[in-house]
Amino acid sequence: MKNIIQPVKGTRDFYPEQMAIRAWLYSILRQVSESFGYQEWDGPFIETMELYAAKSGEELVKEQSFVFQDRGGDFITLRPELTPSLARMIAARQNELAFPVRWWSFGPFWRYERPQKGRTREFFQWNADMLGVNSPEADAELIAVAAAFLKAVGLTPGMALILVNNRRLMEAEFDALGILPEKRLEVSGLVDRSNKMEVDKWEAYALESGLSRTQLAGLKTLLENKELWRKSDELVRLFAALKALGVEDYVRFDPNIMRGLLYYTGTVFEAFDLTGGVRRAILGGGRYDNLLAEVGGEPLSGVGFAMGDVVLGIVLRERGLIPSFPPSPALTLVTVFDESLWLDSYALAADLRRAGIAVTCYPEPAKLPRQFKFADRMGMRVALVIGPDEATDGQVTVKDLRSGTQEIIQRAAVAPAVQRILASE
Repeated sequence: MKNIIQPVKGTRDFYPEQMAIRAWLYSILRQVSESFGYQEWDGPFIETMELYAAKSGEELVKEQSFVFQDRGGDFITLRPELTPSLARMIAARQNELAFPVRWWSFGPFWRYERPQKGRTREFFQWNADMLGVNSPEADAELIAVAAAFLKAVGLTPGMALILVNNRRLMEAEFDALGILPEKRLEVSGLVDRSNKMEVDKWEAYALESGLSRTQLAGLKTLLENKELWRKSDELVRLFAALKALGVEDYVRFDPNIMRGLLYYTGTVFEAFDLTGGVRRAILGGGRYDNLLAEVGGEPLSGVGFAMGDVVLGIVLRERGLIPSFPPSPALTLVTVFDESLWLDSYALAADLRRAGIAVTCYPEPAKLPRQFKFADRMGMRVALVIGPDEATDGQVTVKDLRSGTQEIIQRAAVAPAVQRILASE
């Protein structure tokens, strides 16, 4: 057997069955996004490295991006994220757009990471952002979009929750604990690791980071306080808006959520799968300021989130929430009896398509059992036959492949007969 060339490490092949899942996911993302009034957009799959150097962290640019030099000598990267493209495109038409802007996108991204379960080098990502409004109510709307999606794919609040915190609230609490400004970034990272490390190791790490035992005790008390959000006017308004939007069951306050330490400035949120042995992040986002400053635009506040398809796909598959798809989008087969009746079959298929029925026509004359077997393997429901007798009398044999029954009917009545069988699913 010949050696088959393997795909690039960390990429995925989308056979029709996987492509059907991707299309199904895309249709739900579109429906949810548009139900909130968000417009679809996209940017280039390649951008200059200069764009990411301006907006993203050094690690993303130098270690996680696929970078190459084009023939003109410029350094180009396959996009590892979408926010820099968003900033560039908004800045280019900042004086023309009607704000607030509500945009969403779903497309491919690339990061040079170590492939493992839940992480690939090529992935698809849903992005949703609202720009030009700085309010807790706008933050709540983005969280509601995320919650609406979780509900649409069948994830209940018992399966997935969106955990929320606020960076300004945490900064105020750090002030109260006497944590110096130059230590804030390190302590924020410490908070982010609070659910990812053993307690003893986490406490030892905190003390090594320069916290006093008094500060550590205060920080532990802080991270256990599930009512802390009531001290934040922003979060009080946020949770009131979430209740009005009807998604409060999907949302909880959690002071341990500290996303994007150098990026987010207010509300931060992250959705987690709750049913696995290890808590897995499904999506995440938050409030950011000065989105356009690094790419030459006027400062503009926004809120948004991103969701990759890899972890989500694993979660939905484990929960049995991915629907089954027929192997063929056409559930009707028009057979080809012999060479002399080939064009009659093609003409019948064309008539049915004009009637709005998806049809596959067998591509060549073959014995009928072989054609019926093909229809069965493709999950089809109806097979149509025009043999010599049917052609002479202007008729068609309509076979219900599920029940095995068949009838001979006039050509003009075929489309309604097929539609009745298909409707009886």
